[in-house]
Amino acid sequence: MTPLRNFLISFFLTNLPLRTTQIIIMETIQSIKGFADLFSPESDNFSFLEATAREVFGRYGVSELRTPILEKTELFARGIGGETDVVQKEMYTFEDKGGRSVTLRPEATAGVVRAFIESGQHAPERVSKYFTIGPMFRYERPQKGRLRQFHQINCEVFGTDAPHCDAEVMLMLATFLKSVGLSGLSFEVNSLGCPECRPTFHQRLTDYFSGLDKGKLCADCLRRTATNPLRVLDCKVAACKDVVAEAPRIDDNLCPSCKTHFDTVLSILDAAGLAYTRNPFLVRGLDYYQRTTFEVTSTNIGAQTAVAGGGRYDGLVELLGGPKVPGVGFAIGMERLALLLAGREPARKDFYLAVLDEKALDQGLLLAQKLRERGLSGEVSFAAKSPKSQLRLANKLGVKTCLLLGGEELAAGTIVVKSLDTGEQTSMPQEQFLATLG
Repeated sequence: MTPLRNFLISFFLTNLPLRTTQIIIMETIQSIKGFADLFSPESDNFSFLEATAREVFGRYGVSELRTPILEKTELFARGIGGETDVVQKEMYTFEDKGGRSVTLRPEATAGVVRAFIESGQHAPERVSKYFTIGPMFRYERPQKGRLRQFHQINCEVFGTDAPHCDAEVMLMLATFLKSVGLSGLSFEVNSLGCPECRPTFHQRLTDYFSGLDKGKLCADCLRRTATNPLRVLDCKVAACKDVVAEAPRIDDNLCPSCKTHFDTVLSILDAAGLAYTRNPFLVRGLDYYQRTTFEVTSTNIGAQTAVAGGGRYDGLVELLGGPKVPGVGFAIGMERLALLLAGREPARKDFYLAVLDEKALDQGLLLAQKLRERGLSGEVSFAAKSPKSQLRLANKLGVKTCLLLGGEELAAGTIVVKSLDTGEQTSMPQEQFLATLG
């Protein structure tokens, strides 16, 4: 408690009889660490990203799917991989009142696959495309662009293993990023092989890491060398990255089918003019990826450079109890994109209706309603104030036009229209003004 609060408590307790006075001083409830409130303009950027995603993805025939934020823990343990950091360290898992182990979703794909299987929408020769938007939850150290409750835009495509689908998904992602006005982003791509060729690569990695001085790897990677050596390639610890630089590369271990698949993806990206870098150590953080993987990075948001990423997960539907249906998708981190949009100018409101006389308050509100019904956006004052103070507020709000309604205008049925861009001001009948809006 603050010294002032302590003084007040002491004063009242010593100077007022307790039988007649009950003192309750409530502590302010704070938000939970890693869980943020979003006000404008941050919330405006989120809305802008969501609206742009719906518009761009709709052009590609991708429809929206909304899934629960709470799922059975087994879904993520099986789908993401029991040895991943997400499952081992980061999930918000608890027992519900029925004694079931449930988890706040740490990512979206497993839940989308569960919904896809449960709905029975899978069918031979059918390609299904979905996108989701919403919060995810991971218990990790909060930092710039990474919170414990974070938000993602996801896209998932089921029903085809064609490399052309991989390329289209990446091009759609690039189109979205361009549509929100972002540039200076880098695409990194890789192939992780398939169940046919990856075991050989796993063995080569195991042999390589087993021959190293154990002190060269962090504690997590020492464990990973025995459980899933591919995870070591994903480690961000500097010493481990130095060791990985000399490790065997997946490029040298792809089977002919995987090599042809990857070459086709890259040739389409080349033909479409999408610049990218091949990163042989890009494995992403989840076990379900195979063949194509990709990531979009930025150098303008600090150490956490990835803003989007994804890849192919052909065995995931089957792993979660569904039929053998291939899939590919990506996730976009909204907090990180919002950081890149921090300087974006918000859309300007059309008007501010300044009421100058109390008698005009009712008419001002009704006139503002008519403007909104005609598609304009803006606000109206709820109290009569001076023209100077209301024009100051209109300028602060950044509106295009300030409308002034006082006693004279109310009596004459007119409105003063003042452009805040040019300073031009004119008076006209309200009906004439409304007629100009259509």
